[in-house]
Amino acid sequence: MLRLREVFSKLEMKEGAEQRGVAAMAGGAATTTFMSLCVCPHSTTTMAPTQQALTAGATAQPPPPHFVLVPLPAHGHLIPMVDLARLLASRGARASLVATPLNATRLRDGGVDDQALLEIVELSYSPADYGLPPDCQNADKITDNAQLLPFFLALRELAAPFDAYVRALAPRPSCIISDWFNSWTAGVASSLAIPRLFFHGPSCFFSLCDLKATTHGLHERIAAADDREQHAVPGMPVSVKVSKGRVPGFFISPGCKELREEAMAAMRASDGVVVNTFLDLEDKFVACYEEALGKPVWTLGPFCLHRRDAEGMASRGGDKPGVSESAITAWLDEQVPDSVVYVSFGSVARKLPKQLFEIGHGLEDSGKPFLWVVKESELASSEAREWVEALEARTAGRGLVVRGWAPQLAVLSHRAVGGFVTHCGWNSMLESIAHGVPVVTWPHFSDQFLNEQLAVDVLGVGLPVGATTPVMILDDDAAVPVLREDIARAVSALMDGGEKAEVRRRKAKEYGAKARRAMEKGGDSYEKLQQLIETFIYGGGNVR
Repeated sequence: MLRLREVFSKLEMKEGAEQRGVAAMAGGAATTTFMSLCVCPHSTTTMAPTQQALTAGATAQPPPPHFVLVPLPAHGHLIPMVDLARLLASRGARASLVATPLNATRLRDGGVDDQALLEIVELSYSPADYGLPPDCQNADKITDNAQLLPFFLALRELAAPFDAYVRALAPRPSCIISDWFNSWTAGVASSLAIPRLFFHGPSCFFSLCDLKATTHGLHERIAAADDREQHAVPGMPVSVKVSKGRVPGFFISPGCKELREEAMAAMRASDGVVVNTFLDLEDKFVACYEEALGKPVWTLGPFCLHRRDAEGMASRGGDKPGVSESAITAWLDEQVPDSVVYVSFGSVARKLPKQLFEIGHGLEDSGKPFLWVVKESELASSEAREWVEALEARTAGRGLVVRGWAPQLAVLSHRAVGGFVTHCGWNSMLESIAHGVPVVTWPHFSDQFLNEQLAVDVLGVGLPVGATTPVMILDDDAAVPVLREDIARAVSALMDGGEKAEVRRRKAKEYGAKARRAMEKGGDSYEKLQQLIETFIYGGGNVR
């Protein structure tokens, strides 16, 4: 595979020749100083000059770099990759997004398919060959936990059509950016000598914990330990302790060993990582992660702040809202600033009736205005539908239940919203922080418990609801892990006045201001995106 360092070497020779030619045309009166491209986006080394400077005096501009993005077909992974593709396109790069037929349709229906900004590439495969329903082309179509492993195994069948698509491109793409889970892209990139970055959806805090746990054999030690025993993650810049159920890492469940090994090998073979975070939020973890990974870490977020227009904040490729955005905004407009708690648990985890009822009772008992998103799948039974209707009648004016999906960015950016009860998925956490909204943390599985530690113990913007045990993705009702009194207590503590609540709110707003600065011209994330694009102007598939 053509490594980035080799690309940089060729770039030095190409740029040196160009600069000598420019100086000769100027009669030797001026000399252009070459500034080599830096492989580390967080280095203090001077970065590459702009494309305009590199091509001064040239007769033709090179084509824009072409980035092919390959997200995992799950809403929480798809959204940030769509945002990243639009960010790249907004700076003049060409961006193509690979999607399954189901997701391609959803994106087009949501107004994302805009050939001037983003090309959607539809690739097909057969979930039915793995015992899945034919439309199981997104994680939200999984109806049983037993379908999780077949879902990921089926995705590997996308390697062949992806290879055919990339080979047909002329010139070849400058760079492939693929989700950490899509290890099957590594072979395609390697065979065609195309640089590849991986996109990792979680925080740098979590990713560093996972890498340190792997390096020091923590997974193996924890597997043989008691379920309640606490283990320190070695090599972290802050104290981090995990138990067996909360050990960091993906594909660590029984039967997933091969998938994890493939993903880790693809990660190590990559040319770097793109992360949806910003330096002022995770500076100490970014630096340690870059050192431990031994590759560039491109912190380019928060992606969600790129499209702050009403259309972008409303859809972002999601399903149609259960209540119109105008109706939600009208309801929020009637509320006192910072008084409403927003409640949503992401696109995958589903509450069965017993836990659903506890949430509703907890919100009612808190006495606070609330906006609660309930999935259509959670209202499948007549018992659940009737109960929610009764709750709506009892809390009319104070509570709003949105069935299906809500425009989360539009909600979080509204002045009335002062708190967020979240499952601690990184997208939701970052979106809340970017809008200066403190959180009640209710982690369910995967990276979410470590994201909770980051929000509560490190950043000081979160308050735990008290969930201590991971739950299965599609069946968290067996033990009803969080009771109504826990929810009412946490919501009241987050939304009431008092010194601790004010400190959380102040810190959240401070991080929100830093997030906006990071994405503005001159900000760290803004400039690093420009550096990333400049790295691949001549590089990637166009350099041989």
